[in-house]
Amino acid sequence: MPEAPFLALVGPTASGKTDAALRIAQDLGAEVVSVDSMVVYRGMDVGTAKTPPEERSLVPHHLLDVAEPGEAFSVALYQRLAREAVAAIRTRGRRPFLVGGSGLYFRAVVDGLEFPATDPATRQALEAEAAGVGAGALHGRLRSFDPEAAGKIEPGNLRRTVRALEVAAVTGRSFSSFAESWQRYPKDRVRAAGIELERAALASRIEVRVRAMVEGGLLEEVRRLVEEGRGPSLTAGQAIGYAEIIEHLAGTATLEEAVLRTVKRTKALARRQLAWFRRDPRIRWFRAGPEGAAGMAEELSEYLGG
Repeated sequence: MPEAPFLALVGPTASGKTDAALRIAQDLGAEVVSVDSMVVYRGMDVGTAKTPPEERSLVPHHLLDVAEPGEAFSVALYQRLAREAVAAIRTRGRRPFLVGGSGLYFRAVVDGLEFPATDPATRQALEAEAAGVGAGALHGRLRSFDPEAAGKIEPGNLRRTVRALEVAAVTGRSFSSFAESWQRYPKDRVRAAGIELERAALASRIEVRVRAMVEGGLLEEVRRLVEEGRGPSLTAGQAIGYAEIIEHLAGTATLEEAVLRTVKRTKALARRQLAWFRRDPRIRWFRAGPEGAAGMAEELSEYLGG
C-alpha cells in the first residue's frame, strides 16, 4: 500500500507559518518536521524565530537543534536526518507535517533529490582562497564553467558558491547537472499549502518581527555566541540578523543600522522563498491577511486534512 502523501505548510519568512502549524498539527494528529536551514543550529533561537520549548511540548517538532553553529551542516545530512524522523513518525501512526521556508530542504524530503558528496579539504581550500580574493572572484570562476548554477546564486553568497565549486572538484560534474530531477514534481508525494500576503503586509510583518527579536534578546544571544567562539563562524557569521548584530557589537554599525540591514535582507529572502515555491505546481496558495497564516489555521487544516 503506498504511503500517504506528506502534509506541508510553506511560504516566506514572517508569514505566520509557525503559529498556524501548531494548531494544524493538533487538528490532524501530525508531528512537525522543520524545513528550515537555520533552526537546525543550537543556540540560534531568537534570531531564527525557533518554536519555543513550551509549544514543542504540545506537538513534537523534529530537525531543530541538531547541529552546532560552527559545524558543517549540509542539505544531504538534513535529508538523512529527515528521513529518519519521517520513518519514526510513521511508525507511530502519525503524519509527518513539513513546515518552513527552505525550498531546497522541502524538496529534499518530498522528492528525495540527489545531493553529491562533500569533501572538507576541498571546501576549506576554497574558503581560504575566498578569504584572499573575495567571494566575487570565486563566483566569477563558477560563472565561467557553470553559468546555470552561478545564475541562481547571489555573488555574495560565499557558502553556496563554495559548495558549487566543491561539487565540481569532487565529482567532475557541474553543480547544475545534479538539478535535472528538480524539474519533476510528482503529484502524489505531497499535499501542500502555501502562504502569501500582500507585499506591504509582509514587509510590515518582517520589520515588526525583526524589531521584536532585538527587543526579545537577540543582542544577548549573539553576544553569547561570540563569547563562546561560535559567532564568527561561517554559519552564524552570515546568517540574517546575526551578521548584522555581530557588526553592531564590533562597533562598525549602530543598532538601528543593524536592524535596517536585517529587515532589508529578510525582505530579499522572502522574495527568493516565494519565487522558489511558486515553481512547484503542487502547492495550493492561500492569501493571508495582516495577521498572517495564524488567522486562517482552520481553513488550512480543512484543506490539508481533506
